[in-house]
Amino acid sequence: MSGRTPARACPERTCVGCRERAAKSDLLRIVAIEGACVPDPSGTLPGRGAYVHPALVCLDLAVRRRAFPRAFRAQGPLDTEALRRAVETVAEQATP
Repeated sequence: MSGRTPARACPERTCVGCRERAAKSDLLRIVAIEGACVPDPSGTLPGRGAYVHPALVCLDLAVRRRAFPRAFRAQGPLDTEALRRAVETVAEQATP
């Protein structure tokens, strides 16, 4: 045997809201398109991405801390309404 473990390492990312590290698959990727934060669940949209837990608590923290403009290196505030609707939808599906 080569000493390698059969399981592959899972990539980790940091949530821009709570600043906790989590598996990439547990976080929602966000991309800035034309001044708005757009969710990218498939992770295929072009451009710089930021990650947030799909929970309203983390989203509110990120908005309050102005984390999205800083993560995207954007000037001025970004619209987060589409992102909020997407996170609310995910939260509703998660709770029975």
